[in-house]
Amino acid sequence: MDRRRFICTGIVIAATLTGLGQAFAAPETMIVYKDPNCGCCHLWAEAMTAEGFNVKIEDRDDLTPIKARLGVPDNLQGCHTATVSGYFLEGHVPLEAVRKLLDEKPVIAGLAVPGMPSGSLGMGDNPNAAYDVYAVAKAPGGTQNVFMAITPKG
Repeated sequence: MDRRRFICTGIVIAATLTGLGQAFAAPETMIVYKDPNCGCCHLWAEAMTAEGFNVKIEDRDDLTPIKARLGVPDNLQGCHTATVSGYFLEGHVPLEAVRKLLDEKPVIAGLAVPGMPSGSLGMGDNPNAAYDVYAVAKAPGGTQNVFMAITPKG
């Protein structure tokens, strides 16, 4: 084998191995803090697991200290809180918002869907679901902006 072919073969092998390494990368770990009796939180966590996240569930009777530690504003609180890649996910944040967050990596504390909107992930199938996903700035009492608007599918 001549030198040029040897180098080209090495480059192809290196590129292939790099691609395989990315394909077999460990899934991101997501910790979901929830009330042990909440079924919709469990459904949301199952949906995240089905999408490839390594979900660890921690049942808690009181989520207030966790929400406070993460800086979740009172007006944006939902029924469960999750963490992934240094961000918080409050409430029924849809998968497309989680993926956008992890792809774009904005400088924010996390995302929130306040309350329990009908048709949000874990809250049943409602093609007319419409709600906002909010981004929360890192600063204490951080500003809140619409990160993604969920609109009816019909």
